[in-house]
Amino acid sequence: MKIILTQEVTGLGGPGDVVEVKDGYGRNYLVPRGVAIRWTRGAEKTVESIKAARASRAVRDHDHAAEIKAKLEAQPVSVKVRSGQGGRLFGAVTVSEIAGALTDASGEQVDKRTIVLGNPIKALGAHEVSVKLTDEVSATVALNVIPA
Repeated sequence: MKIILTQEVTGLGGPGDVVEVKDGYGRNYLVPRGVAIRWTRGAEKTVESIKAARASRAVRDHDHAAEIKAKLEAQPVSVKVRSGQGGRLFGAVTVSEIAGALTDASGEQVDKRTIVLGNPIKALGAHEVSVKLTDEVSATVALNVIPA
């Protein structure tokens, strides 16, 4: 099945890429979640608009990405969450919460899709989070999870 990706899919491609996937993966997972649309001749025309939107959102150049990286790594970022006894959280810290805290701390808009978590954060304390700004530039941010 041929599909056109509308969002970044790890290991598959980025927005505007036309890829071939198994029928079940495309029909049951990618298309219902809005991550992809079916490929047709008419939909092929939307590829250019998707790529143009992708380029406008992307970090313009390597120097700008390095500047954002410096801002993000300059100081630790704190996220306040509800927690119980012993420092365990009610749930986990979400990438949306982390993106909001990074945006507030740095003044730069951070997209939640660029944040990479190794494991879910379910405890108070210091953690490290990676933010993938471009293919070449990644920032490692010190994250302090504190009780609310």
